[in-house]
Amino acid sequence: MATPYTERPLTTLPHDAATERFWAATADHLLLTRQCTSCHKPHWYPRPVCPFCQGDTEWRSLSGRGTIYSVSVTRRAGPVAYAIAYVALDEGITMLTNIVDCDLDSLRIGQRVQVCFKPAEDGTLVPMFTPA
Repeated sequence: MATPYTERPLTTLPHDAATERFWAATADHLLLTRQCTSCHKPHWYPRPVCPFCQGDTEWRSLSGRGTIYSVSVTRRAGPVAYAIAYVALDEGITMLTNIVDCDLDSLRIGQRVQVCFKPAEDGTLVPMFTPA
């Protein structure tokens, strides 16, 4: 039995000085993160201090392509089901995200996905993923 993706309202997400550039880039359908200028490791979520060595970080564009590492289809009372997944990006970082615009029951670990953007209630675009 197929479980199609159904659009659902997305609440406004918090914006602050540390993530302002990230959210601005989503308006151009770009996915950014921060990368350490010392150890050169990218990390998710974007933050100004490297979680590995406490070095300074700089913004870096991501390809927006990756592989489903883990996925769960959440069903609750009512008609709206949604897929929560860890996506291992090609750049070596893992994001917790939603998989959208597909038959949710067909999602599989190891499946290739690509970023897409869905509007929140305030119009901010939120990065999510869809099968590639």
